[in-house]
Amino acid sequence: MMIITFLPYTFSLMASFPDNGLGLLLFCGSVMIIGLIQSGIVLYAFSRPVLLSDQIQMSENRSSYKHHILKVIMRVPIMCFFASVISFVFFQLSYALLAVVVFLPYISQGVKWCRSKAIGHVDESPDAMLFSSFLPSEALSKERVEAFSDGVYAIVATLLILDICEDNVPDPTAVKKTFGGSLVAALQVYGPQYLAYFGSFATVGLLWFVHHSLFLHVTRTTRLMGLLNTFSLAFVGGLPLAYQLTQEFPRNSRNELEAVQISCVIVFFAGIFQLSIFVVALFSQQETLHPHVRHGGREHVFMLAKLALYPCVALTTFVLTCFLTKFSASIFHLMEVTVPLAFLVLRLSVRLGLAALRHVFCPEALGRQSVLEDVVEDNVPFNT
Repeated sequence: MMIITFLPYTFSLMASFPDNGLGLLLFCGSVMIIGLIQSGIVLYAFSRPVLLSDQIQMSENRSSYKHHILKVIMRVPIMCFFASVISFVFFQLSYALLAVVVFLPYISQGVKWCRSKAIGHVDESPDAMLFSSFLPSEALSKERVEAFSDGVYAIVATLLILDICEDNVPDPTAVKKTFGGSLVAALQVYGPQYLAYFGSFATVGLLWFVHHSLFLHVTRTTRLMGLLNTFSLAFVGGLPLAYQLTQEFPRNSRNELEAVQISCVIVFFAGIFQLSIFVVALFSQQETLHPHVRHGGREHVFMLAKLALYPCVALTTFVLTCFLTKFSASIFHLMEVTVPLAFLVLRLSVRLGLAALRHVFCPEALGRQSVLEDVVEDNVPFNT
């Protein structure tokens, strides 16, 4: 883990000093060390079969599993080794070699597919099915996706708290001299910063709430859903930047307008990628979604509206700031503060609307429906 935390630093060096090979060597060296450690873990696990999964323990091709896993693990470190060696001769080529690493699994899968077509045989044994295919529909561990997401949201919330505590606490000497000892008067100076903080924190909290609500009803995650979730988290990670931008520049300035619009873009993409996860899941809803949120399910419309709320509000705010430039910051902060109320209104509206439709079109089924919902809700937490 310590080496993994060092990777962003080496990557920053490599990006900041592309003409200097030291950053590339440090990055490649870190990746090679991680690969060697992971290979050691695999070898240790196979030396003690009790640590392996039941399917691998019962397989007659245990050595094939070991060789396949080691091959997958060591692909990237080996490519990084060649990139580091080439960097001494022609370091531009080593950057191209690192770029190939990103697409290496898909290149390998394409070669495997071409080979199977050439020989007219595809290995469909249970042992072969366990190996990763790197296809967009391949399953991912839902628990790991949720754990990673919760960690990102926790870090983003922590950064916001650290930001508000760092530069927005009045100095005791200034309070005494400038404000006559009145702490309330001193805090009023920081009003815009506090408003930006609470708005940004509410945005992080509600995006996490929507994410949590979505994955409560996802029964199976795929690689494509995981990729879209990663994109959403990347923009969620930009929310502390949005907070800093919206309270950094003078009021009614051009910079403030652009900062607000950048913040709207960050919120929009954080929400739109969450919505994309749900849309992708609908294409294979029988395997990926709980019946309540599938097409025709009693919570399908509400889930769709809940996921679409932030992208719609962010886009509307962006358009309004283009015309009402003098009120751009006020409009943005108003959006951040009122969206929680919009969630409550949306929930209440959907409930009342569905109840009215049931009462008008099938009043005799209300009793049976309520009993059925009580039975179903015993099997799934659905009060989010």
